[in-house]
Amino acid sequence: MANGQLILERERAGRLVNLGVRFFLSAALTAGQTAGGSAPFALGWVAAAGPGMEGGAALAGAFAGAALFLPFAKALPFLAVAVLILAASTALGGTWIPSRPRPLALTAAGLYVTVEGIYILQSLSPLERLADCLAAVVLLGASTWLFFPLLRGGEGREIVDGLIFLAGALVTAVEGLEILGFSPARALLCFLAALAAYDRGPAAGAAFGLGLGLTAELCGSRLPLTAALGLAGLAAGSRQGWRRPWAALAFLASAGAAALAEGCPLPLLPEAAAGTGLFLALPGRFVAGKRVRPAIPPVQKEEPEESPAPWRQRLDRAAAALRDLYDSIGRFAPPVADENPAIVFDRSAEKVCRGCALCELCWQKDYTGTFNAMNDATPYLLERGRALAKDFPEYFTGRCIHLPDLLAAINSELSAFLLRRQYRRQLEETRRSARGQYAQLSELLTATAAGLEAAAPAMAVGSPCRVGAALRPKEGETVCGDTVASFRTDQGQWCLLLADGMGSGEPARKESALVCRLLQQFLEAGVAPEAALKTLNSAMNLRGAESGAFTTVDLCVYDPRAREAAFYKCGAAPSYLKRGGVVRRVTGASLPVGLQGPPPDVTRAPLAPGGFAVMVSDGVADPAEDEWLLNLLAGWTGEDPQDLAGLILAESVRREKLRDDCGVQVLYCPETKAREV
Repeated sequence: MANGQLILERERAGRLVNLGVRFFLSAALTAGQTAGGSAPFALGWVAAAGPGMEGGAALAGAFAGAALFLPFAKALPFLAVAVLILAASTALGGTWIPSRPRPLALTAAGLYVTVEGIYILQSLSPLERLADCLAAVVLLGASTWLFFPLLRGGEGREIVDGLIFLAGALVTAVEGLEILGFSPARALLCFLAALAAYDRGPAAGAAFGLGLGLTAELCGSRLPLTAALGLAGLAAGSRQGWRRPWAALAFLASAGAAALAEGCPLPLLPEAAAGTGLFLALPGRFVAGKRVRPAIPPVQKEEPEESPAPWRQRLDRAAAALRDLYDSIGRFAPPVADENPAIVFDRSAEKVCRGCALCELCWQKDYTGTFNAMNDATPYLLERGRALAKDFPEYFTGRCIHLPDLLAAINSELSAFLLRRQYRRQLEETRRSARGQYAQLSELLTATAAGLEAAAPAMAVGSPCRVGAALRPKEGETVCGDTVASFRTDQGQWCLLLADGMGSGEPARKESALVCRLLQQFLEAGVAPEAALKTLNSAMNLRGAESGAFTTVDLCVYDPRAREAAFYKCGAAPSYLKRGGVVRRVTGASLPVGLQGPPPDVTRAPLAPGGFAVMVSDGVADPAEDEWLLNLLAGWTGEDPQDLAGLILAESVRREKLRDDCGVQVLYCPETKAREV
């Protein structure tokens, strides 16, 4: 009897703990809100809890959370939806709907739309509330779906997914809390994305990263996290089965590249570093043991290597999905139109003038004079942000018997009007930023898929090329603002870079070196030159939005197999192709990197063995007066590219007097000689 009583007490204590966990997590999830103030995570928790005491505990937690974290205007519809969800779960308890996550998520989303739709229709700006409603519906459905295995029982993978999403939802509630610009919540999001990617592989890693980033952005994050976490999750997942430091390094490098591409390297970089640090500090039994990741069977040497076709198809599908998402955001986005300032006076008059004894005189008999007075005062109100008595004509202020009350009402409505205008503009800017992220990530994935198809060992094709380069700073400067780089990719292509930063000296050198380094990283990763330059241009445009800085880029890509050179020019000076005594001039008209403009100009030309490709900056020769350079190249008979680069620079110094930074880079393709027998 004593043993039975002890077991009963333990069961009762366990049930109380279970109900308490549901209560407190429901209250905590209420703090995770969208930009418009909705709390979809707590509603998803109530829906997944089901009927009975478990659902009642979750509903009680939602009431407590609403009292703590929601204003009264937002708490009413939130609690109405929560009560309806629990009522529907109880009423449909004998059917199959509450026992399956998909119909349960659809039911909860439908109830939310029904209640929120009433408020949207009664709102003065329904389009603004519609955007938040759509975001809340998406998060509510996802929450119900992922919380269901946690509260109703599920398989191991489903529980892990639900725990990661639950942690991400709780973290987003405090995402806005920062310490000297550093957000611990965003660091935890990076930790969760890295852990999920290392556990589940590249496809799931990208999905988790995109999901966590999109959730944070819909909840009001000021940083564009979707592209950064999605690309970082893909990179970290590709290192599944490797040691954790390699996965952490891949995550950190990809997050940094994506953050820099969006023009916000800080504070996301320190937060990503902190998140990867937590990932590395996690005990090994939680990462490499049987609890999280199954053992990877050894690769048999007799088996052929896996074809890149499945990976290419997955990347193509992911790119197509992101492209569709990009198109859908632009296609269904409501048109942005500024609100008419006249609404400020209409609402103020409704508050003050309706009960005034002179209402009929001002707004009926002398309506034209009142209208002109309001219209004349509008520019001063919008410029100053506050109404004063001197903004109105004397015939109006002398007649108004409630002028102080009217000015107070106008200032109140004007403040609300300006806030609504600022909100609409920020919403449109966020929408454009999100569309750019999806389009950019889609292009990167498409380029990576194409690289998998074209990848082939080509390093042994043809004789190795030789490169020569020479730099000289502007007269009076100690540092050259031009930067040159040359390297060979895994596909066997030779790449030559010449970047010219705006101005001269150390600032120009830093800008040109940064552009060269980023572009080289993209090209060495297998990204196509067009996609790499377009991504780099977007990043540098955001970087130089305030300073107006830009950098010219001259890129030459030589394919020894095709014996073809491709020149990509972004505001760069002409380049030259030489073979024997024949010289060809290659020009372009695109804008430099960092300025909005069309894609870079691309010129493809054959480059047979024995030929030279010469790249110069605009300080070497004036594009309109480069006859001397053409003659020098046509008459030169040597084979050392370094000698040719030095000769061009010496002649330029003699003619141009170092009026600007000078950079020269030469590629030489040696002739193949027949082996003697």
